[in-house]
Amino acid sequence: MAQYFEVHPETPQPRLIKQAVEILADGGVIAYPTDSSYALGCRMGEKQALERIRAIRQLDGNHNFTVACKDLKDIGTYAKMENFAYRLLKSHTPGPYTFILRATSEVPRRLQHPKRKTIGIRVPDHPVARALTETLDEPLMSVTLQMPGDSEPLNDPEDIRDKLEKRIDAVVAGGPVGGGPSSVIDLTGDSAEVVRQGVGDTRVFQGA
Repeated sequence: MAQYFEVHPETPQPRLIKQAVEILADGGVIAYPTDSSYALGCRMGEKQALERIRAIRQLDGNHNFTVACKDLKDIGTYAKMENFAYRLLKSHTPGPYTFILRATSEVPRRLQHPKRKTIGIRVPDHPVARALTETLDEPLMSVTLQMPGDSEPLNDPEDIRDKLEKRIDAVVAGGPVGGGPSSVIDLTGDSAEVVRQGVGDTRVFQGA
């Protein structure tokens, strides 16, 4: 049965965040809020946790996983950036965007797109997500919490507990969030390409 931590959405209690991080450190899977929707998260190196997330989402081997980082400095460790990409990330993080970048050797191969060797990178603009990555002191492997067959992500923590309490280890309940998935921007080419229109305004990337 998943533990349920009711945290303040703006000033999350350090004690509860620490308990959630202990679950992550033990190889657990959590649901947590971001600035676009709830997400499933685990530590990057936890193969079993990753496979559990794959099973919940019914993801195939071509899915681009996302690394949720606490800041721009973290991104440079896990992704290769051209100058134009760095400028865009500096201007639009934190925010409701997932950027597709070429992965560095720091990213486990099983998290990379198998053919393109890319990874999704996010810096969520949400106090709870930020507290989790800061306390864990490393990025979270993350994926939008959208169930197979659903058109929108799960955004109510009580609904998440009802549907997933036997399949994940904790729900970090930071209140309902809305909007949908993040916008996805591919920065692996010579210019930005909008792959998915989500919560974030993508007009700023047109022609960038």
